[in-house]
Amino acid sequence: MADLDALRTRFTRTLEAARGPAAGPDPVPYADNLLTRWQEPQRRYHTVEHLTAVLDHIDVLEEHARDPDVVRLAAWFHDAVYLPDRSENEERSARLAERALPEAGVPTAKTAEVARLVRLTVTHDPADDDPDGQVLCDADLAVLASPPSAYAAYTAAVREEYHFVPSDAFRTGRAAILRQLLYLPRLFRTPHGAAKWEATARYNLSAELEMLSL
Repeated sequence: MADLDALRTRFTRTLEAARGPAAGPDPVPYADNLLTRWQEPQRRYHTVEHLTAVLDHIDVLEEHARDPDVVRLAAWFHDAVYLPDRSENEERSARLAERALPEAGVPTAKTAEVARLVRLTVTHDPADDDPDGQVLCDADLAVLASPPSAYAAYTAAVREEYHFVPSDAFRTGRAAILRQLLYLPRLFRTPHGAAKWEATARYNLSAELEMLSL
């Protein structure tokens, strides 16, 4: 289980760093709002455990980021709106950030960057000159490089989120997503991700695609 108190502390630290010396409202209600969203009952993979994992991976990758605190805020918001049967989750999550962060005291430019990063998770295809996008996308995709048992748990949780989709349709849709990822020249754009995660992730994706094709 995720440590909610630790997550509140992490959010508070990140928000205060992002807004700088300017005063702002208490960060805790914003953290609690986001944590409530991340604990909604329709979620099986996009949970507080996933949020924690992404934040942990950003900690590993932060030396590659231009503004690690903005990347961390984007992680908090990137699946804050999540309904498995909707296609506009990233856009709605970005708009939530655009509403909440100015109210919380985050400067306009940083708010816009958070929203841009959230929208980038639609494709997970950051530009070569976008270090913050690379860090967020690598952190979000790091689950693909999990050991076999953890990868199996990840795929099972994704299937549970889409329990309402018939098996044949799910297999077709999931296979298309896997192919889209495998067609990317590189899954991971940071030096750490490329060196540590790329080969394992491609093996896992290829193995899952082969299983779906049986």
